[in-house]
Amino acid sequence: MFKSLQPDQYYKDIFEVNFEKLRQQGIEGIICDIDNTIVSWDEKKVMDEVLSLFTKMKNMNFQICLVSNGLSRRVDYFSKELDIPGFGRAIKPRKKAYLNAIARLDIDKNKIAVIADQIFTDVFGGNRLGLTTILVDPMNEKEFITTKFLRIIEKIIFKRN
Repeated sequence: MFKSLQPDQYYKDIFEVNFEKLRQQGIEGIICDIDNTIVSWDEKKVMDEVLSLFTKMKNMNFQICLVSNGLSRRVDYFSKELDIPGFGRAIKPRKKAYLNAIARLDIDKNKIAVIADQIFTDVFGGNRLGLTTILVDPMNEKEFITTKFLRIIEKIIFKRN
């Protein structure tokens, strides 16, 4: 049970992820969360450093897809600004949104990594499908009450640095 909640890799934030290493490991596609992974959950705009990071990933020929439990209009905004596909109201960790993203990326699932900040939604969801999972720390401590509760349980399962 706990193995399905353990990420394959851990970084303090998405900006520390070693994308060269991922390429060397055969990763070609990225499924990326939005809230508290690339922006604070209450942020409404794409920061310049996020635009630069996604440009870098595209220049490295990564195929990228956003998958979020957030509202579709929020995902649509970030998807448009970053010029990549995205799915909102994903109801992670359910498989459907991940399967939609895999189909959209059109890459073998063994060559796809999930980058996100939550264990019970993102890591568990990605691990259930055999994707490489990368956990990052949340960008902001301000979160929904349900997420705050899950963070307490996360601390028991995985010790972040």
